[in-house]
Amino acid sequence: MILLFRRGRVRGFLLAGGLFVFLFLLDRLFPPPLPASEEGGRMQPQVVLARDGTPLRAFPGDKHIWRHPVRLEDVSPLYLDAVIAYEDRFFWKHPGVNPGSLLRAAWQWLRYGRVVSGGSTLTMQVARMLEPLPRTVYGKIRQILRALQIELRLPKREILRLYLIYAPMGGVLEGVEAASRAYLGKPSMTLSHAEAALLAVLPQSPSRLRPDRYPERSRAARDKVLDRMEGLWDKDTTDDARMETVVALTAREPLLAALFAERMRRLYPGRARIDTTIDAELQSRAEQIISARLSLLPPRVSIAALAVDNATLETRVYVGSADFGDDKRFSHIDMTRSKRSPGSTLKPFLYGLALDEGLIHSESLLADTPQSFSGYQPGNFQANFSGPVSVSEALRKSLNVPAVETLDRLEPRRFVSQLRRGGLKLELPRGAEPNLSIILGGAAVSLEGLVGAYSALARRGIAGKPRYTKEMPLEEHYMMSEGAAFIVRDVLESGGLLARQIEDSLGARRGIAWKTGTSFGFRDAWAVGVSDFHTVGVWTGRPDGTPNPGFFGANLAAPLLIDLFAAIEDGTPSPRVPPASVTQAKICWPLGARAASTPENLCHQERLAWLLNDAAPPTFPDRLRDAPARYTDHRDAVSGLRVRAACAPGKMRGVEMARWPVLLEPWLSAALRARALPPAWEKACAGTRAPDGGLRIVGLTHGETIVRAGNTSSAPKLRLETRGGQDEIVWIDNGKQIGRAPAGRGFFYAFAERGRHEITAMDIAGQYDRVIIDVQ
Repeated sequence: MILLFRRGRVRGFLLAGGLFVFLFLLDRLFPPPLPASEEGGRMQPQVVLARDGTPLRAFPGDKHIWRHPVRLEDVSPLYLDAVIAYEDRFFWKHPGVNPGSLLRAAWQWLRYGRVVSGGSTLTMQVARMLEPLPRTVYGKIRQILRALQIELRLPKREILRLYLIYAPMGGVLEGVEAASRAYLGKPSMTLSHAEAALLAVLPQSPSRLRPDRYPERSRAARDKVLDRMEGLWDKDTTDDARMETVVALTAREPLLAALFAERMRRLYPGRARIDTTIDAELQSRAEQIISARLSLLPPRVSIAALAVDNATLETRVYVGSADFGDDKRFSHIDMTRSKRSPGSTLKPFLYGLALDEGLIHSESLLADTPQSFSGYQPGNFQANFSGPVSVSEALRKSLNVPAVETLDRLEPRRFVSQLRRGGLKLELPRGAEPNLSIILGGAAVSLEGLVGAYSALARRGIAGKPRYTKEMPLEEHYMMSEGAAFIVRDVLESGGLLARQIEDSLGARRGIAWKTGTSFGFRDAWAVGVSDFHTVGVWTGRPDGTPNPGFFGANLAAPLLIDLFAAIEDGTPSPRVPPASVTQAKICWPLGARAASTPENLCHQERLAWLLNDAAPPTFPDRLRDAPARYTDHRDAVSGLRVRAACAPGKMRGVEMARWPVLLEPWLSAALRARALPPAWEKACAGTRAPDGGLRIVGLTHGETIVRAGNTSSAPKLRLETRGGQDEIVWIDNGKQIGRAPAGRGFFYAFAERGRHEITAMDIAGQYDRVIIDVQ
């Protein structure tokens, strides 16, 4: 007997062991289709979220399902209580199957011939959601086995999380978060008692109980849940919840930052939930502002905008196109990433890097005059010239010729290299080398690259790459010194006349340093600005590169930039203190040196300048006259006229002088000319050549009056001509260039405006002549 018992026990152990091995092998051969392994080439639903969890855009899977993955801590405890109490009270205790519930359901089915109550646990429902099965005995047995497999693999909290994500909620909605956002317009964390009960009952019959279609049905079902909850929630709470009517929104696909969401989906192709840094409220405001601008724009013009938090480089606003629903505006082209001509937007970096190189200070003297740089002859946007200007004025007014002159001194190749070091890579035309046209838009950049570079002005000279998710690394690059960044930002923030007019008309507050740009042919209009808190960039234009005459940065992109700043910021800018490397000092024109070290007679104009590293670099050497900036001029001791030793009639004395660049001499006022330029030559030395001695305007007499002939209403047209001069003659009327002609060849010009006209002719060697006439 003992032997038989022992043999039986051994057989039992062997049988149990064999059964265990058999079940183990079955489990491994036929694992449950958990989400992590559910690939199979099928496109899975994805959702892109703002930083607060607001859905920006949902991408349905191959079954067009909207699903918003959530964590347990992101869902209201009221909903969790309602689901467990109504669906599976013993969820935390059973192994995936509740035998008592199954027996009760089977008895009711046999007695009444229909399903009265379900016996499925939450784990069994999760199994059915992951692997849809027919509602047959075989299907129920397979569901039970799958539930046991899931319980062996996952903790209870993970199983509950899967239920929260996959529970059917009507139509294409799955999961509590998708339903809460679609029907109630709120995150599931903020559900009320009544709302929690409503969403808890939906999975039982999602199509029949949809609250947006059948509010009365869904209310009756909700109240059943509230009845079940009376033991967990106090009676007053459930009574109040029953009083709430069911009001649901029509389920609509979320659509904020549409192109950004598409970009994130491609960046994280296998991720169901993509958390980003976008601020949903600021994004919505920005899109509304841009949408309001569309009526003012031609049909095919698009807009892109980007706003980055300066402290973290996290992107808060990303608008890739003007209207995602308008194909005529190239809605699916993301213009934050497209490479376009930057116009004048690179000028702040040019002057910042020139400051670091010790070439300039903020008030260095530059020449805004017609110039030729080895055949390259830039002009200004307004087609006029200002003569002598400071670096600050040149940057604020976005003058082209001074920028080209500064780049010529810095060298284009070095400038491009320094920008690349700072994280801004310029795209040059194929086969092209860096040249002077780069500073006027002769290269290509993207809006996101430009915004990242401009952030250096608010981040002590350190530029950065915009971040779109918190997991993206912080990529920073040294663009310029902290002192240079402070000076450039201060110059841009103080603004010029146009900037003040725009800001005042729009009620914009101070504290924004911004720059505009317009590419050749009005193809691109830019505005990029920084404040203490954000860097914002705006691009407008046609994605296909077609010109838009009359649309430029200052009149189109700049007002939009100011509006965006007003919409995303409510903080007050704090006073900025210059870094230790920045000081103020009085400097003198034309030499550019400190006033304290410049003799009074050589200081023709005094200006207050920002100095970097206590350096006051001198004015650039004269490009047309190879002569020292300081020189000794000789005068006749009696007459005071200019003389030379070879022709002086008597004693002479030396007078120390400071030279202005040849190109600026025609632009000096009469009083300044009397002080800055040498007097006339003594008669005995009258044959000596002077800069204004080899070129003469003919056909016009200084001081004459021009009157229209008879009763004609047409403007008087005169022939302008010179004698002398070299190569090409540039003609200027009241500071505005009116034409060019070969030396010795005239052209006709109509004087359309009445009043005083100051006509200047200048050749490539800096020789000039000037006459003043009056047109009546």
